[in-house]
Amino acid sequence: MLQSMTGFGAAQGHCDGVDYTVELRAVNHRYLKISVKLPDIWASAEADIENLLRDKLQRGSIGITVRMRLSDEKAAYTVNTEAMRKYIDQVKGLRADGEDYLSIDMAMLMALPGVCNPPRMDELREQTCGELMNLIAQAIDSLLEMRSREGQAVQSDLLSQCDQIEASLGLAGARSPLVVEEYHKRLRERVEGLIGAARIDIDQDYLAREVAVFADRCDINEEISRQNGHLQQFRETCCSDEPVGRKLDFIAQEMLREANTIASKANDSEIARAVVDMKTAVDRIKEQVQNVL
Repeated sequence: MLQSMTGFGAAQGHCDGVDYTVELRAVNHRYLKISVKLPDIWASAEADIENLLRDKLQRGSIGITVRMRLSDEKAAYTVNTEAMRKYIDQVKGLRADGEDYLSIDMAMLMALPGVCNPPRMDELREQTCGELMNLIAQAIDSLLEMRSREGQAVQSDLLSQCDQIEASLGLAGARSPLVVEEYHKRLRERVEGLIGAARIDIDQDYLAREVAVFADRCDINEEISRQNGHLQQFRETCCSDEPVGRKLDFIAQEMLREANTIASKANDSEIARAVVDMKTAVDRIKEQVQNVL
């Protein structure tokens, strides 16, 4: 079953006073390209997260964003009372002799170095690492599920275009023998007209050789056979569980090559119209397979 390269996956969770949100976005890309956006405290885990994505995803431009929100309790700074006391003692030492009252600005005191300590993010990272990795795995599963759904729609359209090519190929194959017959008829009528006007005789063997040369030049049976083979291979490849986007693109190029050869050899307007329909379907296929994993 085909998988699309585009998709979106998300997961949310709460662990030890921290709310995490993970979002994954995937778009078309020839290879696997990963962009990771993390909170600063998770910078050291970027390589592990990227490896997790590489294990599950083969192609596409993948962007992952991790957001975190601390609860009020976890976000609160810790007041270092010992440091504050030492600052106050030092300020008291500056009090003038005989002065009983000392005014201390608490806002300025709290801003002094070492009085307010930020939350211990290293401990928080260790406590919630497992939960975050689980959320990333859930987001990847959600992305893969969306890729599968879109892949089914793409596969249905691709097989429909194959049916269109096959129908056009059938029209060209049915018309091909008639082209030789019509050429033979036109050539005979022209020769008979020339003979009647000039009263000359033309060897019938020569006429037959001319028709045989034309028939060989405009014979498209080999191209039709190869095109049918490409269609069969394309359908079989669509049913594979492996990433087949590049292979389908190559087969589509070969299908277009055969269609161009049929158009150049056929020398018939009806076959030319069938080839136009065929090439339109192939172009549609080439556009669609760019989105296939």
